[in-house]
Amino acid sequence: MFPGLRIFLDVYALLLGLVTGSFLNVVIHRLPRGLSTVLPRSRCPACGTAIRPLDNLPVLSWLLLRGRCRSCRVRISPRYPLIEAFTGLLFVASAERFDYSFASLAGALFCCLMIALAAIDLEHFLLPDRITLPGIVVGVGIQPFLVSAPTSPWPGLLGAVLGAALGAGILLAAYGAWWLIRREEGLGLGDVKMLAMVGAFLGWRGVVVTLLFGAFSGAFVGLSLMAVGRGGMKSKLPFGTFLAAGGLVALFFGPALVSWYVEAAFGPLGGPLGP
Repeated sequence: MFPGLRIFLDVYALLLGLVTGSFLNVVIHRLPRGLSTVLPRSRCPACGTAIRPLDNLPVLSWLLLRGRCRSCRVRISPRYPLIEAFTGLLFVASAERFDYSFASLAGALFCCLMIALAAIDLEHFLLPDRITLPGIVVGVGIQPFLVSAPTSPWPGLLGAVLGAALGAGILLAAYGAWWLIRREEGLGLGDVKMLAMVGAFLGWRGVVVTLLFGAFSGAFVGLSLMAVGRGGMKSKLPFGTFLAAGGLVALFFGPALVSWYVEAAFGPLGGPLGP
């Protein structure tokens, strides 16, 4: 591709991601509270003043206002520009990873779902069905329009169905086993639906990478909190946030990680195991 065109498309992807991140902030704030994500216009959570269009520019307005509401001067959470900037960067990464194809849009959509679920679970310990259930349907439905290949995260239609079943099945089994042993919930059913959604997009490889990364990162954070005296064995952690991080790893690096592990464990293709 002509270098100038690539730069133009990356800038376009960045701007589109920034605007989308601004909308994700609305979803993250309103959806768990049962509010419309469309109307009314964005308002300051502290004083209720409608935000002016010029004060609603992604990242830039927060910087110009020095992180405070123009009307009441109450501090605005840095989460807002961070979500916007992170979404913009992920849109560029998706465009580059999938070479500006329809798969780039699919990757960007998956990133949006992961960001929204991660932020909502981090704040509310909630993974809304209004995101995960439609996400499962969309993840399966877009597979005929994507190219399934060993170096691609997309599993194809059958692989998506099997991936969704595997994602749900693994965590349902863990949920049931924990209940039988401890008579308490070790994780929520929202996590089950979220991992099923990851499987619908990324198949069994995506489920494995997401679950392993989520489990290890969650354990690391939990042990770190215990080490500094800010948590205990029964402290609640937003597992969906860690699954979201694992989902992003699986999207961009999943096939490479699985191939590396298979070769490390069983030898390279064409080796002792045959082609």
